[in-house]
Amino acid sequence: MTTETVPAETTTGPLRRSPGQLFARAFAADPEHAEVRFDYTITEAHEPTKDRPRLTVRNLLKVRPVDEDVVRFWTETRPDAGDAGAVLDAGVRREAAFRFGTAEAGVHPIRAWVQIPEGLAGDPDALAEFLDYRLLVRLATAENQALTNGPYGLVNRPDIARIAYRDYVTGILTACDEIEQTGATPHAMIVNPNDFYHRLLGRNGLLAELAASNGMKISRNRWVPPGTALVGDISVAARLLDARRSVIRVAEPPPGTFARPGVAVCAEVYEGLAVLLPALFYLVVPEDAAA
Repeated sequence: MTTETVPAETTTGPLRRSPGQLFARAFAADPEHAEVRFDYTITEAHEPTKDRPRLTVRNLLKVRPVDEDVVRFWTETRPDAGDAGAVLDAGVRREAAFRFGTAEAGVHPIRAWVQIPEGLAGDPDALAEFLDYRLLVRLATAENQALTNGPYGLVNRPDIARIAYRDYVTGILTACDEIEQTGATPHAMIVNPNDFYHRLLGRNGLLAELAASNGMKISRNRWVPPGTALVGDISVAARLLDARRSVIRVAEPPPGTFARPGVAVCAEVYEGLAVLLPALFYLVVPEDAAA
């Protein structure tokens, strides 16, 4: 097996090489067992679509580098009715009644796969470009999916409150108001592309007004169901736990990954989510989905 560990400096110095270039070199040396390990997260270090800017969920989050697979962190959570009633001014300063505590979150593997097309195996330059522009894009997509609605993703958290709406935009603005009633700023949201283009874009300057008043950042991805929006003070309320390690390797894919046999390459990063302040998030949903 050809295994190589690559430091972050390899992608930033005068001899900068992309993850695809580094793996193509290893593949040329050992096509059956090539493996390259990186001591950084390749979805952050390499941006094959930076000429077409589009925010990912990672772009909305502050990153906390971690060295352990399970991390402990502080939290502030919503109080019950009894606690809120015992705190002076909780009616106008909701955050005054938040419960202080701690929680744990894990770091998990996020994977993406491609098959090497016939004809690229013997062309390191073409193989490198294919990996940089297809494998890493698929990995970024898998990362978006994991952070949005994966088992530990934001949309699936039971401690994030829901706001039911009859009108989508009204629901989003209600969530923004609720977040500001806790002294925070609704600066980001995650929406489905269908809603972005058909309900938000071109609606009397709404997006420009949100950007001007809140610095609103929008990540649009398929992993929020159509008609749903996650609104929050995301950079304050959560952290992306980044283990700062990645791997690209030749491997046997799980059943159902591809329709036909072929040489498969897997890319993998290790990340988790720590939600410090779940009360600074709202999931905006249609009335018929609120139950």
